[in-house]
Amino acid sequence: MSHISAATEKVSHVPDNVSKDRFILQQLVSKDFKLRYRRSVLGVVWSVLNPLLMMIIMSFVFSYFLRSASVQNYPLYLIVGNITFSLMNEATSGGLGSIIGAAPLLKKVKVDRWVFPVQKVLSAMMNFGFSLIAVVIVMLFFRVMPTWHLVWMIPALLLLMVFCIGVSLLIGAAAVFFRDMVHLWSVFITAWTYLTPIFWDLSLLTNAGAPQIVIWVVKANPMYNYLDMMRCAIVYQANPGTTVILLSVLWAVIALALGVWVFRKTEHKFILYV
Repeated sequence: MSHISAATEKVSHVPDNVSKDRFILQQLVSKDFKLRYRRSVLGVVWSVLNPLLMMIIMSFVFSYFLRSASVQNYPLYLIVGNITFSLMNEATSGGLGSIIGAAPLLKKVKVDRWVFPVQKVLSAMMNFGFSLIAVVIVMLFFRVMPTWHLVWMIPALLLLMVFCIGVSLLIGAAAVFFRDMVHLWSVFITAWTYLTPIFWDLSLLTNAGAPQIVIWVVKANPMYNYLDMMRCAIVYQANPGTTVILLSVLWAVIALALGVWVFRKTEHKFILYV
């Protein structure tokens, strides 16, 4: 009984705004999930079929170009890279318009504004969870047995989530004042897609004699490092390099620090521009 009383006392001391923010996050994530699949015949199954179909098509096309790269288990390599990059794309694109989209609610209810960008990242993480079923199917098809290295998925996804929250806070705040951010981010994501080895391998640049600065830029790319951690866990079944881990942590910290700083500096003006 004393343990129950102590637990109850702790809960009673939780600030009301913390409970309110948690409740709002749960409701918004649930609403996003229902709206996403409300008019879909396949529903959640589409989150599994979509990466599988993309993998089949892209594997059929690009496997011929990548023969010289000796990519280990290319279909698995491709689908892991595709769903990981798509997670970042969905999370940040959702965060971009999160404050603007929440304008009606912000004008009626007093709520912490950071909830809306964070909710978009959590919703993207939930959808990513269904995409992992497609990865399991590919692993079963190609008889790839998981090893203990799979645990590297946990820090990889946590760091990527922190990175996405930071970016979402940053661009979500920027979009309130500069609506052109919506179009600029779309162009930026397209360029980022080709800069990241999703369907190609870094050895292609090395074999083609690319300048060292180009290889350095690709390796410094945040998504290169998060993809490499995910592929080490699932495809390579090896420990990620120390540099990759450090850069993954560094990008997550930089993105979160910058995002929080910009968001706090500007959030009191949101109501005037949304």
